[in-house]
Amino acid sequence: MKNILVHGLGQDETSWNEVKNQLNNNGINVETPNLFSIVKNYQVNYENIYKTFSDYCNSFNEKINLVGLSLGGVLAIDYITEFPENINSLILIGTPYEIPKTIFTIQNIIYKFMPKRIFEKMGCPKKDIISLLDSMKNLSIPDKAPNIKSNTLIICGEKEKNNINMKSAKHLNEVIQNSKFNIIENAGHEVNIDNPKSLANVIYNFWKDNENNIK
Repeated sequence: MKNILVHGLGQDETSWNEVKNQLNNNGINVETPNLFSIVKNYQVNYENIYKTFSDYCNSFNEKINLVGLSLGGVLAIDYITEFPENINSLILIGTPYEIPKTIFTIQNIIYKFMPKRIFEKMGCPKKDIISLLDSMKNLSIPDKAPNIKSNTLIICGEKEKNNINMKSAKHLNEVIQNSKFNIIENAGHEVNIDNPKSLANVIYNFWKDNENNIK
């Protein structure tokens, strides 16, 4: 069984370090790919990130416990839709139910005025981040989420209780048949950074409940 944690936009694989350490302490090995490294030979847009991500997942030739945060969650939904037989369980963290086109447009305007050095921390040039957001505006999650049959856990940070991300989490919980919902205390959108210990415990317990063969 392969355990894969997928970061969100504005993050990289190091965003999972504390969660990874906690899971390792419980005897569980995890993979934390850098989305912008695996797509480096292609133009950065959603289609290419998904293609390289799905190739990465398929390279293991074994079932996957897949965890995705935000952008990682969107990729996870697309992957399980195309390759349901490859997924053992799914965890979606801060994942949108519908792509917020207006928010993306505003975010891109803000990005255009931000200095390039800010984007260097993401491992992706400024122009590529802007291109990625533009390429995601027409994605349709509501058409795909109801088809998910694997055991699924929906997670949202407590501090998001009054915004669109909490509403999205509840929508996903409603439409995904075999799903559970969990709120992580003392955490906002970046749950893996805000409260990694609690998140690791929730992930571990969910995996333990769904599969005795995790390693």
